[in-house]
Formats: sequence, C-alpha cells, structure tokens
Amino acid sequence: MSISPTNSPPIRVLIADDSAVMRAALSRIVESAPALQVCGTARHGLETLDKVRQLRPDVVTLDVEMPVLNGLEVLKRIMKEFPRPVIMVSSMTREGAEVTVEALSSGAFDCLPKSESGHLLDPQKLKHDLIEKIEAAASSPLARQLEHESLVARCADFDVAEIEETHAIPEIIAVGTSTGGPKALQEMLPQLPGDLTVGMIVVQHMPRGFTAPFARRLDSICRLKVREASHGDVIEPGNVYVAPAGQHLTLSRKRASKARVCLSNEPAGTLHKPSADVTMLSVAETFGPHVLGIIMTGMGSDGLQGMTAIRRAGGMTIGQDEATSAVYGMPRCCAENGILQRVVPLPLLPGHILQAVRHAARR
Repeated sequence: MSISPTNSPPIRVLIADDSAVMRAALSRIVESAPALQVCGTARHGLETLDKVRQLRPDVVTLDVEMPVLNGLEVLKRIMKEFPRPVIMVSSMTREGAEVTVEALSSGAFDCLPKSESGHLLDPQKLKHDLIEKIEAAASSPLARQLEHESLVARCADFDVAEIEETHAIPEIIAVGTSTGGPKALQEMLPQLPGDLTVGMIVVQHMPRGFTAPFARRLDSICRLKVREASHGDVIEPGNVYVAPAGQHLTLSRKRASKARVCLSNEPAGTLHKPSADVTMLSVAETFGPHVLGIIMTGMGSDGLQGMTAIRRAGGMTIGQDEATSAVYGMPRCCAENGILQRVVPLPLLPGHILQAVRHAARR
C-alpha cells in the first residue's frame, strides 16, 4: 500500500518511546517515507498524552513499557479521550507479548515487535512493516468504530440468511486474519457455543511469542476451548487451534482417522509464517467440500489462494465486510476475485457459522 504525497497532506506521526535510540531510529524510518512526517516525540506516558492533545497526530507509535504511565494505560486514555490509530511497539518478552495482546483488545490498531534489548530486530523488515502499518492505520479512520457500534445494534434484529440445505455440512472451519484480527476474534469467538460440532483453525498474523498469550486470552473469554496449536494435535469439535507464529500449520489425515496438526517451516519464502494460504490449501485438500473458510480483517492478500481452493473444492466461503474491518485488504482480495459466497458484518459471523454447521442448541 502506498499513499501519494502529491494527493494528500503527509500522515503526521507521534513517536512515543522511553529510549532515545528507538525514538531516533523510528523517526528516521518515518521521515524516509515521502507520505509520512514525524510531528513529535515523547519520552514517557504523561508526555505522550500531552503531545497527543497538543499535536493531534494522525497515528501514534507507542512503546509498551513506558515510564510514569505505562503504554497500556496511555492507550486506554488515548482511545477514551482522543481516539486515533495507535501502533504498539513491544519487546518480545513474555510480559511484553501479554501486554501487547491486551492492548490489541483495548483498541490498538496493530503491533510491531522489537528485541528484548530494545534494539531493532531487522532494520529493513521493521522499516517496511512500520511504514505499511502507519499508512494502513491512516486509511482506517476511527469513525468506523461508531459505525460498527450502530451496526451491532441494527444487527440485533437482522435475520441471518438461510444456508442452502444442499450445501455440504462443514467438518472444519479455517479462519485467516491479520491487522484488526485480535479484536475481531475476541468479539466473534465468545458468541459461539462450547458444543460447536466442528473444530476451528485460526491463522492470525502475529510476531513470534505472541500467539500463545493470545490463545490463552481467547480461552479465558470463550466457551470453546482455545489453545496455540502443537504438532500432532488432533482436531476435535469445540476446539480452536491458533497457528503458532513462525511456523506453517497444515493437516494430515489417514483414511477415516481424525485430522492432525502438522507444524513446519516449509514452504519457505512466504511473506507470512503462518500463512493463511498454506493452511487453507491443506484444509481444502484434506476435507474437500466439508470446509467453511472465513477471511477476516487484515492487510495484504494472504488467504486468496486458500479461499479459492476451498471454493473450488465445493466448500463454503465467507468474508468480513468493509464497514467492520479494521483493514479491508484480505477480504477485499477475495471479494474482488469473486470467490466469496457471502460478505457479512462481524456481528453476523457467529450466526452464519452456526447455520452453516447446522448447530442445534442443547436443551
């Protein structure tokens, strides 16, 4: 994604980090992009709030571990007092990952990892990722949150469209998502019953070390059982398997036996690891028409090949709509290529899932 500086004013970015080295490094990256501009920097939490109030930046990059007032508290106050997109910059410690997951559920637009020592992991990758995330954040006005809230209310009286009775009943659900996915999943999954008759695989783009605490958080708020997938896991009904960051997740199944999780570094060279395409291609090959594929909010086109394979195998394909997507990239690619059978708002996804699997509530 690229925003032309000739067509619009520069995106104004506030950089908040207690490390002078990180502030300088992130500032250089931001200023290297013609469409971006550093409008200010902040050293601690209270200064960050003051700078947001004074400068009204378009996007804020916010360190998780901030003195005086920590990053999570700063984020919550920004979202309450002066809502705008916030990208969390986090160390890859367990504590940093857990706080970042909480931040994503509290309204952060996305996250960006750094090493435990506070130095850049890979300057070139960080440059690409930071610029891409800032531009995507600036293209997703937080006014959508208000639209979404009103949409939730309207959806309360909205009947879910009937699923064709002739459609093959899914035996597994495969979900692909990226930016905005943590918050969307925390809205969708708790609406599903614990006795769901199928298992679900979730591919959420996240840095290494972040998917395990994210799965634990989901498990704490869901009736479904949620965990980070391990090699050899058997896919069971009522269970959600979150693909671990840094590995591809595929399935293997021998004849009538249950499908098992396979984790691998292959194929190499994919833009994302885990990749929704890799997982969905495997699911389509393993289950044929008995798959429900769901593509949700996220940047890029990961999932297009996989959702296409699910559709061609006779499976069912659903995409999140633009109004409720933090970034309408992954669903847009699938919609524009004509492979989605339904495009629905986030609040309606649970109902469509239950209808697709013919779920009957226990009495």
